[in-house]
Amino acid sequence: MSAAESSTMSLPEDTKPFNWKRLLFMFVGIGLFCFVYYCPPWPDAVDPMGEHFVLNQQAKGALAVFLLAATWWVFEVVPIGVTSLTIGVLQALFMIRDPKVAFKDFMDPSVLFIFGSIVIGMVFTKTGLTKRIAYKMLSIVGEKTSMIYLGCFVMTAALTHVMAHTAVAATMFPLLMAIHALYSDEDEPTKFGKGLFIGMAYVAGAGSIVTLLGAARGAVALGFYKDIMNIDISFFQLTWYMFPVGWLMTFLLWGFFMLFFKPERAVIPGLKEKAKRMYTELGSWSRQEVLTASIVVGTILVIALKNFVPALSGLHKTGILLCSTILFFLFNILDVDDLEEIPWNIILLFAGAMSIGFCLWETGAAKWMAVNWLVLFQTSPPIVFILGMAFFVMMMTNFIMNVAAIAISLPVALVIAPYLGVGGEVILFSALVVAGMPFLLLVGAAPNAIAYNSKQFTTGEFFLWGLPASAILMVVTWLAVAVIWPIMGMEVYVPKMM
Repeated sequence: MSAAESSTMSLPEDTKPFNWKRLLFMFVGIGLFCFVYYCPPWPDAVDPMGEHFVLNQQAKGALAVFLLAATWWVFEVVPIGVTSLTIGVLQALFMIRDPKVAFKDFMDPSVLFIFGSIVIGMVFTKTGLTKRIAYKMLSIVGEKTSMIYLGCFVMTAALTHVMAHTAVAATMFPLLMAIHALYSDEDEPTKFGKGLFIGMAYVAGAGSIVTLLGAARGAVALGFYKDIMNIDISFFQLTWYMFPVGWLMTFLLWGFFMLFFKPERAVIPGLKEKAKRMYTELGSWSRQEVLTASIVVGTILVIALKNFVPALSGLHKTGILLCSTILFFLFNILDVDDLEEIPWNIILLFAGAMSIGFCLWETGAAKWMAVNWLVLFQTSPPIVFILGMAFFVMMMTNFIMNVAAIAISLPVALVIAPYLGVGGEVILFSALVVAGMPFLLLVGAAPNAIAYNSKQFTTGEFFLWGLPASAILMVVTWLAVAVIWPIMGMEVYVPKMM
């Protein structure tokens, strides 16, 4: 052996340079926590009716945890699931909330719903249904990558009209992985991969605003609005106003990704014929494929019908979805080894998101922020007030549950609205539009986190490209308020209350 070879072999295996950026943002997060938590008391928030909202020590602690978690999530200081664990730990150590409450949120039904949705995606991959759907779709849309983008986005948006966007994302994820494997043999991220997965997450949100079946936020917000305004908004009325906005965003996002994530290859030669051949090679449907499809369709059908059939209304959607998980094991479609394939990092991410969301809500910190923000617009022109409220909901829904973001802003906004001559419906619908499309953080929506599992992009990249996408969303919201909804018959402006 030569001296050079001997010298090379003696080098340590880990020669990576020290990550100063990670260290910097680790301490930035800790610094923000300490500054807010130990800061002297802040002034009360006062709503237009004169009611005071105090920011006590627990509420300040919630804000402190919120800032640390946001910093660590965006810059990936530690794995995103570990940041979520930190959220629970800080609440317990600093007595912000009772540990029993803080950690119980980690098993909230919404977290288990995400778990069940991810399992459906796993089953689609294991049984081969993913490849069957992918090859069939590619044989239809052809070889142009722009059309593959459009086909995937349209399919995603359409599916969210009839099933929860979390389940849609979990179903589409393995399909997109199969498509990307045909595009690139390498493990390295590609522009096409980034656009495909980030686009799927964004479009799942855009499609989910169109009906009450796409996400729970719609039904909760309509019920909340009825309690405040004593006005009942029907399923079809919501779909009437949301359909043009949701699909306008879908096609605008397609253009956005074609502009900023233009695929390295405009065409994949021979893909259409290859997809047809590979579909044929799969042969006839297997018993497991038929069983899987039957279980999933049955689950979706029951969840959809519970909104219309009184006898099913008492069933919780998480319980229904988890029945599919149990059936997958009962019919030996999955086994215990498959549990090791579940991306627990993503499950923990949403567990922490639920915990910090409830923390901000229960301590009153979220209400304090909402009142302070919305009173800034109480003397503004009506359109500025509407967009200001929508902007607050859009930002908050990136950090906490979209239902909570709507719930803390609607009461204040609906009190101010009559004095500015703004109709209640436009407040409700503009809030629902932006609440469905959190484009900045993974914790904003389950499809964001599911897309991240592709390893095609970082949390920083997701945040960066979410800024222009969020700007587009605000422009579309303005267009809906100023042009689309008035043409469709919505009463945006009403006589001012004196």
